[in-house]
Amino acid sequence: MIKLVAVAIYLAILIGIGVVASRRVKDVKDYFAAGKGLGFWAVAFSSRATGESAWLLIGLTGMGAAVGAKAFWVVLGEVIGVAGAWLLLCRRFKRLSDKYDSITVPDYLEDRFGDTRKALRIVSAGALVIFVTIYVSAQIDATGKAFEAFLGWDYYVGIAVGFAVVIVYSVAGGFLAVAWSDVFQGTLMFLGLVSLPIIATVTLGGPGVVMDRLGAIDPGLLSLAGPAGWSFATVLSVLSLSLIGLGFLGSPQIFVRFIALKDEREINKGAVVAIIFTVLADAGAVLIGMTGRALLTEPGQALETVLGVSGEDVLPQLVDAVLPALLIGAFVAIVLSAIMSTVDSLLVLAGSALVRDFHQKVQRPDLPDTELVSKSRLATFALAGVALAISLTVAITTPDRTVFWFVIFGWSGISATFCPTMILSLYFPSMTARGALAAMVTGFVCVPLFKFGAPHLPAIGPSLETLGELPPAFLFSFVAGVLFSLADPARHERKKRFAEDVHGAQAD
Repeated sequence: MIKLVAVAIYLAILIGIGVVASRRVKDVKDYFAAGKGLGFWAVAFSSRATGESAWLLIGLTGMGAAVGAKAFWVVLGEVIGVAGAWLLLCRRFKRLSDKYDSITVPDYLEDRFGDTRKALRIVSAGALVIFVTIYVSAQIDATGKAFEAFLGWDYYVGIAVGFAVVIVYSVAGGFLAVAWSDVFQGTLMFLGLVSLPIIATVTLGGPGVVMDRLGAIDPGLLSLAGPAGWSFATVLSVLSLSLIGLGFLGSPQIFVRFIALKDEREINKGAVVAIIFTVLADAGAVLIGMTGRALLTEPGQALETVLGVSGEDVLPQLVDAVLPALLIGAFVAIVLSAIMSTVDSLLVLAGSALVRDFHQKVQRPDLPDTELVSKSRLATFALAGVALAISLTVAITTPDRTVFWFVIFGWSGISATFCPTMILSLYFPSMTARGALAAMVTGFVCVPLFKFGAPHLPAIGPSLETLGELPPAFLFSFVAGVLFSLADPARHERKKRFAEDVHGAQAD
């Protein structure tokens, strides 16, 4: 009962945020970019809460239990990606997006490359609708798992409750509700991820006891190479884990938060907050997995028999072992925070892509902005329904799925489609609309090719499967953007225009 009270309070706060935020939404700029008036604290916490999702609380903790210290390569990749986004890309992007008066990433791309044919906007909207829906479906799946693992609810009932709450506040309040809720949820995530491994370590008797128990279970759990030891395959897997942070270098769900910053003086402060959050929260997730493995398993026991597929049951079991009932309820809220803070952001992003970037800007240029908010709410609700259907289908057909890799496919699709183009748009003056389109289409196509096709190639297939789909798709997209731009006669005009835009933005 105490657990349910804690969860009920958490869900009520979210609904309250949505109701209050909905009263502040006056126009499309409020709904999609919070009126471009957010401070560094809100943007930093919102970007981190959105960028992490269920994979941090369930996937990365499970990886910590399964492979031990090797999971810290993910932490390194995340820190590099977050630091790069804030310190290398944010300032120039903020200046240019303000100059163009952009309120979505497709707005920015269209103005940056002078794309009068709307091709970039169409591809952007299509990619976001497809991969965001997949990403959201993974979060919905994690919601059901969380209620099932922590409260013993039926998986499908858990999905229904979590889905209903996130729909209410994100549809009603738009991006403003998302940003406010992300600060609340990000704080819960941070406190939980930092405190739980400390509590578990004290329960076990100190860091030395934890290391001794892990060494007895498998010495490889204390090695950065993992239980399998160093090999060519290990190097590829380490590279894959370290490059997960590529997705922060231009993903629309992150960069729309930079658009929402009230001014660039907030950037350095936001960078400090975001980097500290990433280091402590991500490292905490790995340590939760490792301390859970030490406390809950014995030498010779198979991981799956105790902690589930890929160790993804380690968090609920560790919480149940070391915390009182009230705090267990708080941890349910923390897991739901990781999930819902991503679902709400992505649904609003996909809704903006469908309604503003495609319906209004491509199909109905005469459609006034005053009609967009109501249409966007309907689109957000419809896309959520599609994501729910995908999640239920995957749950029924793939019982041995893991949250980590389900999420990574959607994350990779968004990242490979947008990130190379965004980086080049900011630092490659000769980039053209043709080059941007080539980069986005290449990244979009390469993700499913490297995920489902490349592993079956003779000789190199297993290596490509170990490397994952994001690094090669990212590389191919980047190269395509450069080559097609250099072959485009328009590159000279774009180079001149880029210099004018950057100079004008700096002057402003």
